[in-house]
Amino acid sequence: MLQILELFGGIGSPRVALRNMGIPTKSIDYVEIDQKAVDSYNAIFANELPFKTQSVINWNLKPDILIHGSPCQDISIAGQKLGADKGSGTRSSLMWETLNIIKQMGMWRPKVVIWENVKGVLHKHMRKNFNHYLDEMEKLGYSNSFEVLDAREFGLPQYRERVMTISILGELFNFNVIKKQKMKHLNLFLEKKADDSYIVKAPSMLDRIGKPKPGFNGYLPIIGEHTWTITTKQNRCPNSGVVPLKNDKFRLLTPKECWLLQGYSEQDYKQASKVNGKTALYKQAGNSIPVPIFESIFEVLLN
Repeated sequence: MLQILELFGGIGSPRVALRNMGIPTKSIDYVEIDQKAVDSYNAIFANELPFKTQSVINWNLKPDILIHGSPCQDISIAGQKLGADKGSGTRSSLMWETLNIIKQMGMWRPKVVIWENVKGVLHKHMRKNFNHYLDEMEKLGYSNSFEVLDAREFGLPQYRERVMTISILGELFNFNVIKKQKMKHLNLFLEKKADDSYIVKAPSMLDRIGKPKPGFNGYLPIIGEHTWTITTKQNRCPNSGVVPLKNDKFRLLTPKECWLLQGYSEQDYKQASKVNGKTALYKQAGNSIPVPIFESIFEVLLN
């Protein structure tokens, strides 16, 4: 049975991917500090003993695969660019706790370490931290490969580019051999009839639909063949885009649509919606990693 360790685990996209693939998997631990995300995770995997909230600091176990998606708010272009320098105390600086955890394991090492984050890690204000992370992983015996992957390349009609870094003991991961698939039609992910409460009515938002306004960077893109990056909030500007309706009206994406656009099943969403409301469900979708990307990566790793 494959043993995984989920740090900054969110709602468990890598474990959902392995479940979808029929791979017997045991999460030897799941580390997530957001109680509402923990509630959704436990609801999705309701047949097993529930996990509790916990921090990644001062933590240790021995998995086959370690997966971490440390907070990106201080790295992303949309954020404040506070960075992730070691010791800075920012949320994104928690990336260094993963290295601490591996070092605390002593001579034993996970064979594979997977790190997902925003493209901002490759920008000039963050690149030194990214390179330092790669250097430290090499010192621990890992060979590093990274690639910018877009959810649209894995069947999801969502423009979402993220850096996937895969570190393996003794070998390089070849991103060229992972299977990609044609983007599916957006209508497969949209609800046929969404509640009227999702219709955009605020004048400040209506005024920003379609095109950027002079002197203002944020706007609401109109969704065509795909949405834009699923974010933690939709009732704001900018967001993941608005769905055009009849009579020059537009609506926001629903929480369910956001979950589906990240590759979760309707059953996963149904289970999570039993324990969480709209605000938390939006946040959890926006913070997650597209499930099909993990499926393609695991297919190569496990073979």
